[in-house]
Amino acid sequence: MSTAPASPPPLSLRERKKRRTRQLLVDTSLELFTERGFGKVTLDELCDSAEVSKRTFFRYFTSKEDVAMAPTQDLWLTFLDVLETTDLGPADRPLLLLVQDTLLTALDRTTTDDWAHRVLLSLNLTELTPSMDAHGLHFCDRTTRSAMETLHRRLDIAAPDDLRPRLAVDMVVAAFHCALTTWSATPTDPLSTHTREAFTALATAATFPARPRRPARKA
Repeated sequence: MSTAPASPPPLSLRERKKRRTRQLLVDTSLELFTERGFGKVTLDELCDSAEVSKRTFFRYFTSKEDVAMAPTQDLWLTFLDVLETTDLGPADRPLLLLVQDTLLTALDRTTTDDWAHRVLLSLNLTELTPSMDAHGLHFCDRTTRSAMETLHRRLDIAAPDDLRPRLAVDMVVAAFHCALTTWSATPTDPLSTHTREAFTALATAATFPARPRRPARKA
């Protein structure tokens, strides 16, 4: 019988301060980038506005792109943590469902009204900033490789070159990006609702019929 994971211990004062500093950098960055444009805000100006040194900034982030994309990256870091630490469930559960449930759990742990607002600001900036888009692709690749390492370590995957685990992860990532697109267009329902709808569509995508469109009848 699987048991619920134990509640994490309360954060120390030092850890709470670190989290507040990190969040201040994220909020300040998104505000400045949105108001003035990503390329028109220097790292010095960002640090001055947040009242931190550049040395402090680099304790948390590697670049302006990194801090601007922190909201969605935090979700995927939580996904990796859930994949690493939680009970894997029944042995006969399809891997695709395991990965889907892992992402939904990560969403439940991450999403708040403030988080959703930050994600929308970050997505809007990404559409206007090629360097952020490139950074996101690189982060996605690293996240996928980390997920695969965890799956191969925790699951009985006989063949190291079996493509199915990688395809399962890639399909879940693709479905989530579809959900993110529909949600960001009309962010009234929770992102988790859009994600579940995307997963439902994914279940039948492989058998979706390719029916040729019939020519329109002439009047």
